[in-house]
Amino acid sequence: MRPAWSVLLLTTLIGAGQGLYLALFAAELAGGGGSTLFVPGAAVSLALLGAGLAASFFHLGRPERAWRSAAMWRTSWLSREVLVLPAFMAVVLAWGAAHALGKPTLALGIAGAVLALALFVCTGMIYACLPFLQEWRTPLTVVNFTLLGSASGLTAAAALAALLHTPLARPYVIAALAVGALAYLGRVASLSRNARLRPKSTLATAIGVKHPRIVQIAQGAMGGSFNTREFFHGRPREVVRAVRWTLLALVFPVPAALMLGQPSALQLTAAFVVQYLGLLAERWYFFAEAKHPQNLYYQAIA
Repeated sequence: MRPAWSVLLLTTLIGAGQGLYLALFAAELAGGGGSTLFVPGAAVSLALLGAGLAASFFHLGRPERAWRSAAMWRTSWLSREVLVLPAFMAVVLAWGAAHALGKPTLALGIAGAVLALALFVCTGMIYACLPFLQEWRTPLTVVNFTLLGSASGLTAAAALAALLHTPLARPYVIAALAVGALAYLGRVASLSRNARLRPKSTLATAIGVKHPRIVQIAQGAMGGSFNTREFFHGRPREVVRAVRWTLLALVFPVPAALMLGQPSALQLTAAFVVQYLGLLAERWYFFAEAKHPQNLYYQAIA
């Protein structure tokens, strides 16, 4: 599949925003923090969510019709994501405002946590529900979206705590390392699983011709088409391999090294930036490794 930057930014930015909110709410439940952390933290979470939402509009052919994407909420995970995301943003805004006014409520915080987890599920299931893409058709897709987003959110929370509420910086670092390790293991597990997959389709099933020997001579056109552009990344194997090694290095090992010991706010901020770059590489590879069955037919251009 062709990775679209709008979708890469959408999924990684909102994931970090969701993870940051969950980290802040966990501190509230534990009795730590306060308005000095929660109000700016809610603002950063909203900024991440808003940036992701803005990026998603660049993926639309007709942005003025974006509201129609919510019409199929009964059957479409994408429609459910479209509904849950703004609802979650509204709750985060209300939660931050309640802390700014000194009137936080537990019910509001729980609602935000439920919506954050629901959004992880909706986003992951957009891809995990597709039976013809074996690389995505696994519970690991939802698990990895949730863990990777939570890990980046915890790293952001650690950086904010180091700046605004130092007693929480160390607990957040420990949590970021723990969840980051789990996310890394989950992603490695999915990479290992996908490397062992074998195509269920053949050239014969792709074109509906039952013959023991089929050889493609040409695509049937003199140039590229929507199918060759949208369902294949078009990058050489060396680039794909380099992106894979980049995600394996930046998603956890390098950020973890920056968080060890007694990291400063600058180190923790750098850890978040590095980890986010790793998540962009991870999400690019997530799309690039998915082999659409239609590529069995569109193998060559005349």
